[in-house]
Formats: sequence, C-alpha cells, structure tokens
Amino acid sequence: MFIKLGASVLGSSVLFSSVLLGLTNPAMSQEVGGSPSFDDSLQFVDPIEANAPSQDELETGSLEQVTNVNQLRDVSPADWAYEALRSLVDRYGCIAGFPNQTYRGNQALSRYEFAAGLNSCLNQIERLVASSEAVVREDIDTISRLTQEFEAELATLSGRVDDIESRTAFLEDNQFSTTTKLQGEVAFTLAQAFGDDVDSQVVFTDRVRLQLVSSFTGKDKLFTRLTAGNIGNTFQDETGTREGRFAFDGLSGNNITIDRLHYVFPVADTGIKVTAMAGLAAHHFYSDVFNDGLNAGGGADAALGAFSERNPLYRQGIAASSAGIGLGYDIGDKITLNAGYIAPNGSDPSDGNGLFNGSYSAMGQIAIKPIESLRFGVNYIRTFDTQAGGLFANTGTNLGNLNGLDGISGIALAGDSSISNSIGGQFQWDVTSGISLRGWFGYTDVEVDGEGDGEILNYAGVLAFPDLGKEGNLGAIIVGAEPYLTGFDLDGGGEADFEDDIPFRVEAFYKYRVNENVSITPGVIWLSSPNQDNDNSDIFIGALRTTFKF
Repeated sequence: MFIKLGASVLGSSVLFSSVLLGLTNPAMSQEVGGSPSFDDSLQFVDPIEANAPSQDELETGSLEQVTNVNQLRDVSPADWAYEALRSLVDRYGCIAGFPNQTYRGNQALSRYEFAAGLNSCLNQIERLVASSEAVVREDIDTISRLTQEFEAELATLSGRVDDIESRTAFLEDNQFSTTTKLQGEVAFTLAQAFGDDVDSQVVFTDRVRLQLVSSFTGKDKLFTRLTAGNIGNTFQDETGTREGRFAFDGLSGNNITIDRLHYVFPVADTGIKVTAMAGLAAHHFYSDVFNDGLNAGGGADAALGAFSERNPLYRQGIAASSAGIGLGYDIGDKITLNAGYIAPNGSDPSDGNGLFNGSYSAMGQIAIKPIESLRFGVNYIRTFDTQAGGLFANTGTNLGNLNGLDGISGIALAGDSSISNSIGGQFQWDVTSGISLRGWFGYTDVEVDGEGDGEILNYAGVLAFPDLGKEGNLGAIIVGAEPYLTGFDLDGGGEADFEDDIPFRVEAFYKYRVNENVSITPGVIWLSSPNQDNDNSDIFIGALRTTFKF
C-alpha cells in the first residue's frame, strides 16, 4: 500500500536515494535539505506489501517494487551509489522504481520526503526483526540515529496518516449508501407558441427529476425516480393539438410523484436481462429505439419534442400507472431480441383491469448491428385498449382520442374498445463521429369495436451532429409526420369522410454544453397542417431550455 500524506496519495516525482545514502553513509543525512513543507503529489512504497503491487497501482503509474537493481535502466555499476542500492534491494527491499524502469536518483527531496522513505525502511527492518530474520547491526544503528534526527518529521507524517484514516472511516460510516447513487436533473424552460389561431403568452417552467439507482449484486439496478414540475401539457390547450408537446412535460403544480419504479437484473448465466416495471412501464425502457442522444425517456437533456425522441409505436400502453415486464437477450455481438408486456391499469384490481383482464400492449423486436456504426431493428406491437381513445394517448397526436377522432374527422365514434396491430422499422447510422443519420416508419391497423377499422401511419428522418462545436454538444434536425389516420372503413359500409392531409412536423435544436453539469438548448418546432388539416394554420413553438445535471 502507499503512504498517504495530506488529502491525497503522494505522487511519484521523487524516489528515495537519500534513504539509501543515510543507511550506507550517515554523514550524507546532514546534506538533505529542503523546506519543512512537502509536495503532496509525492508517493512512497510500504515494503511490507511492495512485493505484490495491485494492478490499479501499476496501471496508474505508481511506483513498482524493485527485486534486482539491474531492473533500473538509469542505474549502472559505474554509479557511485550502485553498491549501496544493490545492497539495500537485496537485504531489505526498500527501493522502488517508476513504471518505465527508472530510478531518477539525482532528483532533490525535502526532509519530509526523506522521512517518509525512512519510515518505509524502518517498517521493513522491524518486520524482519519480528520474524527473527538477520539484520545488519550497523544498519539498525543507522536507522536508530536517523529516527531520532527526523523524529519531528516522522511524528508529523504519522499524524497526517492517522488523520486521513480517521476521515476515511468517518466517510465510510456516514455515506448515504454503498450501493445507491443519486442522479438529478433540473430544467428551466422559456417558451412560447405562435400562429394565426394561437393565443399564447411567454412562459417560464421547470421540471425536476431525482433518481436513485441502487445495486444489490453489482449486476442489477433498482430505479426509483421522483419527479415534479409545472410545465403541464406544453401548449396543447392553446394550439388545440398534442403534436407540439415537449418530451419533458406532463406535470403541473410542482407536486412530487414517484413516476418510475423499475428493477433490472440478469437471469443467472442465461444471458437474459429482465426489466420489471412497477410504475411507468414502457417498451423503450427495455429495448433499443435507435436514436442516441435524442431519446432520454422523457428527460430534459435530449430532444425538445416528444415525437423527436423515438417512434411513437414504443409509447403504446405507457401510462403513469402502467406495469409490466421486458426481456432482452443478446445473440452474440450482432443480434438482440426483446419482448415485453405492459398493462396500463395493471395495479387496478377492478373488473376489466389488472394485468390480464384489461388494456395491454405486447411487443417483440429484433435489433441487428452488422457493423459498429450501423444498427437497425423491426418490431411488432399488439395493443388492446378498453377505451378506444387510449391507443395513441401519449404519442403527441390527437389520435389519442380515437373514440371521437376529435379535430381529425369530426365523426363521433361510440366504440368501447380498440385493438391494433403495429409494425415498425427504425435505424441509426453513425456516418462519422460528427454526423449521424436516423429514421423510423410505423404502420398501424386499428379496429374500433362497433365502428370499423382504419390505418395509421407515422415516419421521420433525423440528421444529428454529435459534439458539434464542442465535445458534449448536439445539434439535430427532425422532419416527419406524427401518427395520422389514412383511412377508416365503417362497419355499416363505406369509408368515413375526414381530412387526411399529412401533418408534417419539423424540429431543430442545438444543445450547448456549458460544462459537465450544465447545458443550454435553444430550439424551434414547426407544425404544418396540424391535426392533419391544411385549413389549420401553421404553428411555431420556440424554446430556450437550461438543464442542470448532477
């Protein structure tokens, strides 16, 4: 182990040729100079354990125990102190060298540095005496004389070591937890919505997340997250559409809620990873969504808009009360299989709810990574909703109200439930370290009980610029169409009459990383033909978000 001076481990800038000189030529000790203060970056070896240095010590450039003086490249038989070095190495093992096999014996050192080396050799000789091993009498006398001469420095070093040990013990006894880490995120956002039909004011909102990540085996993780905020539903009430909602909205009044409770663990040595979700279950928590940096699970350090995070198909079944399970299995380094089941009302024991007697969403996905820079996947999702309006309730589109198709068709559907089958495809290609192309496509066939069946599409292309201008920055442009109804055949015959214009959506943002803990993100969202109707005026939403992470 290494003797610690002050608050840090002593560095390796000076080795203890002076210890050698003191043992072999007592007069030389009078020539040891230097200030009473010492460099806290210096590092010394305790010879009791020096014969077995840890791998971490070797890899971080620590001193290495010398077993033969010829291991030192800058020490030759012609050197005046060669024999003394060889004798000290052979007899007591008090010499250590740098990882590059140098000794640097010509470097100066202070009295405190000399005292630390003296203490190291003293401990070694005491150990040899205790084990009845032979020790040269002259060396014992030399050590005794030097110990008296450097009594003050040795006492100071001992006091500092005791102080470090005391503080270390205090920290170990009073730390929050040996297995839990706290992750925090706070976002302040200035934003406003604009448009001919929009009546909106500038707002200043906040969103706070505190997440505890605990591990009990070193391979598992328990996520417990507390969230509060006052951002509400962004500008949905003012714009009349969900299409512009931010990824990090949804809370109001700054009321604190536990909005995530997940446990992730491996199944023995099977290679299967399980994600058990007791609160806020969603498909994106256990599977890849192929949009690094833009997807943060509703976090405030990625894309601005909810649609820009990932294919909306992953959101089917998600709710604050949803519960479920997700599985992951890697087939080599190239293929990953995922499967999951989510029940939006899994904690409700009433009739028509629960895990298996109410709404559910089940997904299967295969992800393929043919090369390091390219990965893609396809997924299938089957969703049953006891309320027809819940199918896309969290996608950011008014299709969340299929029970009335409000703002889309004006047709009042009276169906009590819906069932859908969705197929999605998504990819991410990191062209270079600074340019990345992503995209997705989603198709949904939905049947509304007692009304008919329809088809829903969504798609997007993403151009991302990681580390744009500075490491940790991120610029991105997202162009696509949120889920929109392309056709609806009524059970009684004929096709429903509704506006089927494509609701194009464009988002551009630039996240500037001020430092490791603070980032500033200006951005804009443009909605064309909101609610898939060209007669609706375009909507613009501007935002300036500042995010603090700790």
